Amino acid sequence: MADAGPILAVTDVRFRWPGREGFALFVPDFTVGRGETVLLLGESGSGKSTLLSLICGTILPDSGTVRVAGTDLAALSGARRDRFRAENVGVIFQQFNLLPFGNVADNILLPLRFAPERRRRAGDALGSARALCADLGLPDGILSSRAGRLSVGQQQRVAVARALIGQPPLVIADEPTSSLDAGSQAAFLDLMFGQVGANRASLLMVSHDPRLAGRFDRVARIEDVARIERRAA
Repeated sequence: MADAGPILAVTDVRFRWPGREGFALFVPDFTVGRGETVLLLGESGSGKSTLLSLICGTILPDSGTVRVAGTDLAALSGARRDRFRAENVGVIFQQFNLLPFGNVADNILLPLRFAPERRRRAGDALGSARALCADLGLPDGILSSRAGRLSVGQQQRVAVARALIGQPPLVIADEPTSSLDAGSQAAFLDLMFGQVGANRASLLMVSHDPRLAGRFDRVARIEDVARIERRAA
């Protein structure tokens, strides 16, 4: 079956940063199963952001393969790769990356503008956005509110709704709880896990906080997944 393999498979990947002669990231083998929730732990500068960029296809490896839903990202042209990412990957950014002058509906529906199949899966897109907002505890009528006027907690939930609309099979969350206190963090994770499970999506979340480990199916440490290599002069 085409969907029998992992949703994400990174194999023998090397990437060398431009302008940083002698330094490279090497990822021998990293996978995320379908429907699995994985926490990737690591400190700043450990290669987490580079790995996420490789997984999203915003940068390409110098060697090795990154497969999402069975597709080798490097085999796609730049335009097809952007389209594939929009269809298959929902991203929750650390800084949310909402359009501040757009309303909430504009922000949630934005990925669907670039992903016809994801838009089809969403069905009644505005209705799906409204339902996601309700499930995430956002107030009635928030779809017409300007994103830049929301509280931080509301912006965070809108970012989750944007990542989940249209049921992308892989959701990536980059330090989404870093600015929250313990109580808000737990409440947010409850909401996120509930929505990821309802969408039958896989979740890869990056964090530096090991206290989150018990919430996930599996925990991986960046130093066990990837290593920084220095080429001999």
